[in-house]
Amino acid sequence: MNNVEIHALTKKQYGSLYRNNPNIDVVHEWSEENRELVKELKNQSFDFVVDLHKNIRTQKIKSILKQKSFTFPKINVQKWLYVNFKYNKMPNVHVVDRYFEAVRPLGVKNDLKGLEFYRDNDSHVNKQTLTKGEDYICFAIGAQFATKKMPVKKLAEIISKIDIPVVVIGGKEDVKEGEELCKILPEKRVYNTCGEYSIEGSASIVEQAKVLVTHDTGMMHIAAAFKTPIVSIWGNTVPEFGMYPYRPDDSRSYTIHEVKTLSCRPCSKIGYAKCPKKHFKCMTDQNKDEIISSIQNFIS
Repeated sequence: MNNVEIHALTKKQYGSLYRNNPNIDVVHEWSEENRELVKELKNQSFDFVVDLHKNIRTQKIKSILKQKSFTFPKINVQKWLYVNFKYNKMPNVHVVDRYFEAVRPLGVKNDLKGLEFYRDNDSHVNKQTLTKGEDYICFAIGAQFATKKMPVKKLAEIISKIDIPVVVIGGKEDVKEGEELCKILPEKRVYNTCGEYSIEGSASIVEQAKVLVTHDTGMMHIAAAFKTPIVSIWGNTVPEFGMYPYRPDDSRSYTIHEVKTLSCRPCSKIGYAKCPKKHFKCMTDQNKDEIISSIQNFIS
């Protein structure tokens, strides 16, 4: 598509992720006070609106802009059936491919080369400052919900079997868990960077890692963009929701680890603060030997 100007509307905390993208011309940041922003958007006189959220907020925005809009199949009914009745009618289609339905009327086609992630040069983290230049495994220990996160002691059991340095990434909310990992494994080279870097800084760490071990999180998708091998660990959510690593060019570059025998999974399409069944077997029953084997296979 030639001579097209692309604007992106996103929450304020994610604005930098779009500003670094050379394919985005203008970034609009959504915050608590949006009267001026709505006025600004109306003045743009957009030709098309592409809605990749399909929620109440975006419906309101589209009604204000009053322009032709496209969205994608969110399949909420199928998700609800799967969560509440374990009746799996989910289509075997990744969410990225569903997103392309929103731009199909514009003639946009998927090049099947995978995801892209752009960061500025200032966010680069020198490998020398992390591990004195040694190769390392990256563990993204955080997640938006506790039921997506493997307990620290189980993570420590996995890390104890890894022979090269481990760099732990996460937000400020993950600092204590990162410190706990270091205390449990004083003899291992575990470097806790939780809370130290921005999303772009953590992305730089992921980009340089030999392998990323992660829960069902945004860092998993960033690793997919960088072609970093991924060992993904799934708790209460399931890959069938379509959020697994998007690597259409190389499906062998990631592994998925989950406890498939549980009748309670998926218990939510997003997550909870604690296990509704109080046993948390979706994480405590994970086969750590299989996870370790996946890590070692990618290293070698």
